[in-house]
Amino acid sequence: MSVLESRNPARPGEVVWCGEEAGEAEIVSALCAARAALPAWSALGVEGRRPFLERWRDAVLASADELARLITAESGKTLSESRLEVKSVADKVAISLDAALLARTNDFTVDAGAGRTGRCSFRPHGVMAVIGPFNFPAHLPNGHIVPALAMGNTIVFKPSEKCPGVGAQFSRLAAAAGLPDGVFTVLQGGAAVASRLVSGDEVDGVLFTGSWPVGRSIMHANLDRPGRMLALEMGGSNAAIVCGDAHLRQAVLECVRASFATTGQRCTCTRRIIVSESVAGGFIPAFCKATSTLLVGPGDDESAGPVFMGPLISKRARDSALRFQAERVRAGAALLVRGSAMDRDGWFMTPSVIQVPRFALETDEEVFGPVAQLAIARDDDDAVAQANATDFGLAASIFTGDEARFRRLAPRVRAGCVNWNTGTAGASSKLPFGGLGRSGNHRPAAAFASDYCAFPVAQMEVSGDEAAVPAGVLWDDGWLAG
Repeated sequence: MSVLESRNPARPGEVVWCGEEAGEAEIVSALCAARAALPAWSALGVEGRRPFLERWRDAVLASADELARLITAESGKTLSESRLEVKSVADKVAISLDAALLARTNDFTVDAGAGRTGRCSFRPHGVMAVIGPFNFPAHLPNGHIVPALAMGNTIVFKPSEKCPGVGAQFSRLAAAAGLPDGVFTVLQGGAAVASRLVSGDEVDGVLFTGSWPVGRSIMHANLDRPGRMLALEMGGSNAAIVCGDAHLRQAVLECVRASFATTGQRCTCTRRIIVSESVAGGFIPAFCKATSTLLVGPGDDESAGPVFMGPLISKRARDSALRFQAERVRAGAALLVRGSAMDRDGWFMTPSVIQVPRFALETDEEVFGPVAQLAIARDDDDAVAQANATDFGLAASIFTGDEARFRRLAPRVRAGCVNWNTGTAGASSKLPFGGLGRSGNHRPAAAFASDYCAFPVAQMEVSGDEAAVPAGVLWDDGWLAG
């Protein structure tokens, strides 16, 4: 087995967690245990599983500060954001067990005519592989884990290799919740372990959050398994439209927040801002000025005031963001706020703002870092066309003071989440969450996660023995006498 370790991106010399990567024997053992545990776990029913999930929530709350500090140490995000992430992990249990959400997967019956009763029941898929990301190493995998467990599935979880300590903490949560052996297992490792899980024959579903290239590889590995459930939440090249009648203070502040939250390392971060030419003279300078004031530093150090941006997850990630900025400038973009690597320990960079002549499909590219792009639109039609000039379709925002205008434009923007006067980054767990195109495969998570964690089975039922003799068939009841 090879050694796996995580390092603090704010202080790369600091090892946060160290352990062994799972080998083939450990992988097979975990998958066999998950299969063996499945019948008893699924037979409990939702109400029988409820106490385990409530104890999971209680364990999260009991270790909230420890978990938040671990998230910050491994991912680099600010401690205030990590604390909100931990809260969302605990809150997910109540949301997943809410009667209104569970109603969509409750059995129901209908009159099917001719003395038949039609029944629809829901069954768990089976053994689910959950592949987690680094940017929300607790919240996003938990968004799959809790609904999957609630629906009666068993889980093998591979956390991000950049945040293995958070994954190890999930093992302790499972133990504290008293989950039976095999119901929830953590396997540490990198791409090789993930590939083994998603391409082997032992799992019934893959619940993934991450990038489009990795999501594509998961789909490719399962082309010959049409029955395997894949729920893929991937990236975004998210657009914000600022109309001529927008409240500029609201638009600027929300676009700054959504562009640079989590150091630009959210799939919902605003990547592209399309500004009406009538307000560009007010919006763009204010956006650049506010961007230049963002406090960047270690997420766990608030001695100089509340930090807005921590480091990027790695040197590679920072180099990629800086390279994207340089390539756009070489292609003719104007550099309004230069993003630069900071002269300090850790993978810090200052935020970047660039203005491009126009957003076009052929030049669209997702950048996972603190780089915001601006373009100007002639009118609403032009703004919508530029917003849709992407193969992604996760989130979008429309800033306008006219609700009727928003209602008119929103259906024309191709995205799974379309917000009015609030930024693209940030979603409600009480709503569905997912995207189109390279952002997702029509398996929205959050409030709709339970829907992809169970499948419907249609049953036609007859309780009696009054079958009619079909036309063209001769029958005599006496034939049954022997």
